[in-house]
Amino acid sequence: MGALLFNRQGMVLVARRTDMEGAGGPPDQGVWQCPQGGIDAGEDPQTAVLRELHEEIGTNAAEIIGAYPEWLSYDLPAHLIGKALGGRYRGQTQQWFALRFMGQDSDIRLDTHLPAEFDLWKWVRLEQLPHLNVGIKKDIYTRLAAYFARYAVAA
Repeated sequence: MGALLFNRQGMVLVARRTDMEGAGGPPDQGVWQCPQGGIDAGEDPQTAVLRELHEEIGTNAAEIIGAYPEWLSYDLPAHLIGKALGGRYRGQTQQWFALRFMGQDSDIRLDTHLPAEFDLWKWVRLEQLPHLNVGIKKDIYTRLAAYFARYAVAA
């Protein structure tokens, strides 16, 4: 499952992955993504998205405000099969949620779960999301940006 976390100004959070080229470098480099993760056994997707937010960006200050109506899938490119996703998967199928961030920027912490998945984060306009270096998720982020556009307004 994945999370488009909207702040009060209608911008969405993206974070730079630590395990991709460009991590640790200048802020304009690297692969950016929205928080996402797996669903544990016996866990429902709504609980999982809130847990993943806490694990990946250190905050519980969010509420679910919407859900994409279907699960979205992507396949890994051939050169990543056997390497990415723990080497066990060829891709993922995910449910995506829109969430409203109810906290302060200082509530976002990338160091609460080690190893950290991200080294930087920022707020971006939703329409920018598919145009960032989002790796293989460009098509998914394009769909999500169109569907969740109604939440990209000041609250």
